[in-house]
Amino acid sequence: MVLALGCTEPIAIAYAAALAAKHLGHLPDRIIAECSGNMIKNVKSVIVPNSDGMKGIDTACLVGAFYGDADKKLEVLSQVTKEQAKQCRKLRETIPCEIKLLESPHTLHILISTFYGDNKVSVEIQDSHTNVVKISKDGEILQSKNSETLTEHPTNLLENITIKDIINFSRFCDYSPLIDLLELEIECNSRIANEGINNNYGANVGKIILNTSNGDLKNRAKAFAAAGSDARMSGCDLPVMINSGSGNQGLTVSLPIIVYADQLKTSQSQLYRALILSNLIALYEKSYIGKLSAYCGVVCAASGSAAGITFLMNGNDEQIENAVINTLGTLSGMVCDGAKASCAAKIAASVDAAITSHEMAMLNNALHDGDGIVKQGLDKTVKAVGKLANHGMRITDKEILNIMLEK
Repeated sequence: MVLALGCTEPIAIAYAAALAAKHLGHLPDRIIAECSGNMIKNVKSVIVPNSDGMKGIDTACLVGAFYGDADKKLEVLSQVTKEQAKQCRKLRETIPCEIKLLESPHTLHILISTFYGDNKVSVEIQDSHTNVVKISKDGEILQSKNSETLTEHPTNLLENITIKDIINFSRFCDYSPLIDLLELEIECNSRIANEGINNNYGANVGKIILNTSNGDLKNRAKAFAAAGSDARMSGCDLPVMINSGSGNQGLTVSLPIIVYADQLKTSQSQLYRALILSNLIALYEKSYIGKLSAYCGVVCAASGSAAGITFLMNGNDEQIENAVINTLGTLSGMVCDGAKASCAAKIAASVDAAITSHEMAMLNNALHDGDGIVKQGLDKTVKAVGKLANHGMRITDKEILNIMLEK
């Protein structure tokens, strides 16, 4: 859980480019961007913040290299001025940026090379959006470290954690060290949701849901979560508290719970604990799936929201677990075809299913072992979903990229 300005994949590219330019010591006269297929998929169709409304890997590279602040990492573009943003189109016309597909076993893999005359600096990122594994300048390695892929090989700690541990922690932990983080999540994610509701962004999914419904609790939860994505996917320059490397997932794990807590007038403590539960469940599921996949990560985030809402409604441990199982059994199979305007619609559909799953669980109705990929208990179901997403959908992932790159 960290703040990020803009979709995290183009921002990771901008961060790498800013870091490369910093070590180059000059503004580059050309750039080569090598990215894994999943990175290309998630950058192709989303607007880069503070870029004068432009999309793409080349935009992210150029804005990052020329105007980014590498020290701010996922907020690398937060200090770009309006005047600088207006220059971005000229940069695309004057500074060559070659884009290459990087064949790699890492789904999240970036190699940005910046040049100034005969000088070259390369920055390589793997597995996590700010995990710099190598920096080199003119053939000399300035920084290097081994990259361990937590997402593909869960650590022993994660393997030993159960859903009961997570629920118990959420109910009884001393959350005082987390208050500042949780308050940032509430403040920042609510602010961008309101921005999406009150202005026109993307396909206006959130605003349409709110304006065409009776404004009941379920529809407001869907609308605000979708509206945050509407704004974020369209280049809004407000930061988001992310989950599992994704702002859309960060919005989905938090905003439905914030809306429910406001309606129910729950205590601040109950809201904090529900957010802890929701975030942890999404992180737990994603540890088996991986950062980037053909499996839409909003499904995990929505299942976290289902748990958090059930917690707010005084559901017991079994009902919380069943709410998550119901959500995974319903939504698993929704594909990720990159970051773009339709992410907001997927969030709305996922939150709708999550709330239905919660309502089923509160009436002690649950999907059972043998209902498709559902297994006995949530822990086994999460591992089954991880196999589906991390291994079973690899060919799907390649076909999605092929379709997206077809002219």
